[in-house]
Amino acid sequence: MASESQAVSDLTGDVLAWGVPRLRDLPWRHTRDAWAVLVSEVMLQQTQVGRVIPRWYSFLDRFPTPATCAAAPLGDVLREWQGLGYPRRARNLHATAQQVTELGGFPRDLDGLLALPGIGPYTARAVMAFAFELDAAVVDTNIARVYARVAGERLTPKRVQSIADDHCPSGDAWVWNQCLMDLGAVLCRPRDPACGDCPIRKRCGWHGDPERPDPAVGSSGVSGKQAPFEGSDRQARGRLMKALGNGPVGLTAVAAVMQRDDATAERLVTDLVRDGLCCTDGVTICLPT
Repeated sequence: MASESQAVSDLTGDVLAWGVPRLRDLPWRHTRDAWAVLVSEVMLQQTQVGRVIPRWYSFLDRFPTPATCAAAPLGDVLREWQGLGYPRRARNLHATAQQVTELGGFPRDLDGLLALPGIGPYTARAVMAFAFELDAAVVDTNIARVYARVAGERLTPKRVQSIADDHCPSGDAWVWNQCLMDLGAVLCRPRDPACGDCPIRKRCGWHGDPERPDPAVGSSGVSGKQAPFEGSDRQARGRLMKALGNGPVGLTAVAAVMQRDDATAERLVTDLVRDGLCCTDGVTICLPT
């Protein structure tokens, strides 16, 4: 849209004025340690803040540095991760810890961070902004929703990142990204947005108008409704991973543990072994050592 640049640039003062005194008191906002920030960001992917807070503390108690995580067996990391779901995140975190340890520290540039296992554009920029306080524009689902609604149109991945990059205030990336993230989480919610309390409602291209389609729906970075957990492959894999945390499971018992038929259980076990999340000797299945 023709006025897009001006509309977004005008947001900065209002967003900061609203957000700074209202920043949510989240524990990872009190550290600039890159490992602690990375652990929080990986845990927060598809997991609610309330569930992450105690697990973030316990994970860092167990693995306070990349070196301690790198030195631990993957199976121990997966046990500590138990209950957070999506265990590939733990596997990638373990692999990143090993690589960072070999490098002697975290890269501070985008390309270097993107080269780490499982680190995508959002997480790389989050480490840059929240650990190193570099000028990096973070685009998570909350921020993408704000930008799409302000623009009044659906945004492609390239477009939303370009807008974010162009309007990230130099020297204030840490607080800007945190405030914008909170605005999306607290006011510019996916459903029932609190438009009347929004500090940028006069500049918004959508205004929560029920007669107009929500431009955030279908925009890049804005998560959609998650598939039901009950009866899903995720649920079945989670049951097995939980059981494996207590020790090996006989292959003949896997289907019962997963509460799935034999063919489904075999397929899911094959996937888990292929992903390096468990091992089998042909008789039992266990976590990696």
